[in-house]
Amino acid sequence: MVDDDLWSAIGDPTRRRMLDLLLVDGGGTATTLSEHLPVTRQAVAKHLGVLDRVGLVHVTPAGRERRYRVDDAQLARAVAQLSTVGATWDARLQRIKRIAEAIQRSKDSSETS
Repeated sequence: MVDDDLWSAIGDPTRRRMLDLLLVDGGGTATTLSEHLPVTRQAVAKHLGVLDRVGLVHVTPAGRERRYRVDDAQLARAVAQLSTVGATWDARLQRIKRIAEAIQRSKDSSETS
């Protein structure tokens, strides 16, 4: 089953970049993330709120700021969902290919008759 809220959160390119940065650095704050992104600290904080609501990040108070880190289990869940969706579409595309090939063979045989 696909979690639409999770994929809606991941669908945003800024949030994907934030996840990449958090994974590379092992965590970060809105301030540290905003230094690497073309958006304001306030925008980063809002994006982090979305990621937090779907469980992709965990937040821990760190003085006056909040430190975020990626939830490995939720990220693994997202990867598993993506793999399932990919496999489903691969199967659909294979069926379409077989149908198209059958139509082409039928067309070819009727032209040679």
